[in-house]
Amino acid sequence: MTTFACKLKMSYNLFLLAFVLGIGGAFQYGLQVSIINSPAEYIKSFIHETWLKRYSSSPSEETITLMWSFVVSIYSIGGLLGSLSAGYLSVRFGRKKAMLFTNIPALLSATLMGLSRLCGSFEMIIAGRLFSGVCGGLALIIHLMYAGECAPLELRGLIAITASTATAIGKFVGFALGLREVLGVDALWPILMAVNALPALIQLLTLPFFPDSPRYLLIDKKDKEGCIKAVKQLWGDADHMAEIDDMMAEQEAIRGEKAKSVCDLFRDKAVRWQFITLFLVSSCMQLIGVNVVYFYAYNIFIKAGIPPDQIHYVSLGVGITEILTTVLCDSFSWVPYCSVALIFIFIMSFGIGPAAVVCPLPTEIFIQSYRPAAYVFNGATNWIQLFILGLLFPFIVEGLGSFCFIIFLTYCLSMAIFVFLVMPETKGKTILQVMEEFNCLNYRGKKRQTAVQQSNCSVKIVTRL
Repeated sequence: MTTFACKLKMSYNLFLLAFVLGIGGAFQYGLQVSIINSPAEYIKSFIHETWLKRYSSSPSEETITLMWSFVVSIYSIGGLLGSLSAGYLSVRFGRKKAMLFTNIPALLSATLMGLSRLCGSFEMIIAGRLFSGVCGGLALIIHLMYAGECAPLELRGLIAITASTATAIGKFVGFALGLREVLGVDALWPILMAVNALPALIQLLTLPFFPDSPRYLLIDKKDKEGCIKAVKQLWGDADHMAEIDDMMAEQEAIRGEKAKSVCDLFRDKAVRWQFITLFLVSSCMQLIGVNVVYFYAYNIFIKAGIPPDQIHYVSLGVGITEILTTVLCDSFSWVPYCSVALIFIFIMSFGIGPAAVVCPLPTEIFIQSYRPAAYVFNGATNWIQLFILGLLFPFIVEGLGSFCFIIFLTYCLSMAIFVFLVMPETKGKTILQVMEEFNCLNYRGKKRQTAVQQSNCSVKIVTRL
C-alpha cells in the first residue's frame, strides 16, 4: 500500500472532522445562496399582505421591490460582518470554539425567519437574512482555516477542497428543498427559510468530540502535548514527527509573533506577492461570473427558452453539475437546452478550477501569523464583490446584452496567464518552502533565500553562506 493510501486509511477521524466542519461551515454558505430563489414570490406576497394589514393601504410595487432587495442583499452585508470578525474569533478563542460560535447566528436567523409569518413581520426575514449572512461569513473562513491546518502535507489539498464540495452540496440542497414537491409552496416557505437550524444543531452536537487545529495548539498556544494528541487522534497512531517538526520550524520562523492584521498584509513587503496572488486568484470566485448564474438563473433560463414550469428543475441541474462536474443531458427539444448545457459546462469548469484552488490557497501561501488576516481579507473581498456584482449585473446585461459575460471571460483568461507565469506550485511543499519561492518575487535582485525567519513586523531573509 502506498504512503498516500496509508495516510487515507489512518486519517479516518480527519475526514469525519472535515464532514462535521462542512455541514456547519461551507454548506451553510451554499445553502443560503440558492435557497432564497424558490420562495421569492411567496415572500413578496407576504410583504404585501403584512403592509396592507398594518397600514390599511396597499404598498406600491417600488416598495415591495425595495423590501425584497433588502431581503436579498442584506445577506452579503451580514457575510461581510462575519468575515471581518472571523480573524479575531479564531485567534482569541481557537478554531474549534470559533467554529462552534458560528452556529449561534445560524440558529437565531432560523428562529427569526421561521416565525416571521406567525408574528406578521417581514422585518424578521430581513434580520434573519442578516444573521444567516453573519453565519456564512464566519463559517466559511473558519472552516477553511480549521480544515487546512488539521491536514498533513499529503492530504492538505484533498481536505481543503472538501469546503468547495460542501458549498456545492449546500447549493444543491437549497435548490432541491425549494421544489414544489418538497418545501417550495406558500404554506411551507417559513420552514424552508429555517432549515439552516438543522446543520447548525448537528455541528453543535458533534464538533466537541474533535480536537482543535494541531497548528493552532503548537504555534499559537505553545501546547506541544496537545498538538501531538490532536495529531494522533486525526491522523492515526503512527510516527508523525516529520510533520510536527515542520510545524516547529514554522513556529521558530515566527519567533512568537502575534497574529498580523489585514493592514499588515498591505504594508509588509515580505508577503507582497502572496497578497497580490491571493487577491487576484480569489477574485475568480466572483469575477468568473458563477454566482451571477445562481442569482439570475431564472432570467437566464427564460432567455434560453426553457418553459417557466421547468425552471426549478433545470436550476437543480446547476447544483448537481457543481457537485459532480458533469454535464446533464435532457430528453426535451435540444435547441434551448443547448444553452443550458453550456451553463452546466461553465459551472463544471468553476468546480474544477477556482472552487478547488481558492479554498486551500491562504493555508498554503501564508505562515501562521499572517494566515488569519489572509482569510479575513479573502472573505471580505468575496462578500464585497458578491454584493457589487449582484447589484450591477442587471445593468451590465442591459448595456451589453448577450455579450455580458465578455467581462468575465477577459478576467478568466488574464488569471490563467497570471497563474501559469507567476504563481508557484504549492503541492507537496511545506509552508516555508513556498515562502522561499515567493521571496524570489518579494525581494527581486537579492540572493536566493533558503530560509525564512520572522522578527518584529517583517520577514528577514537568510541567504546562502
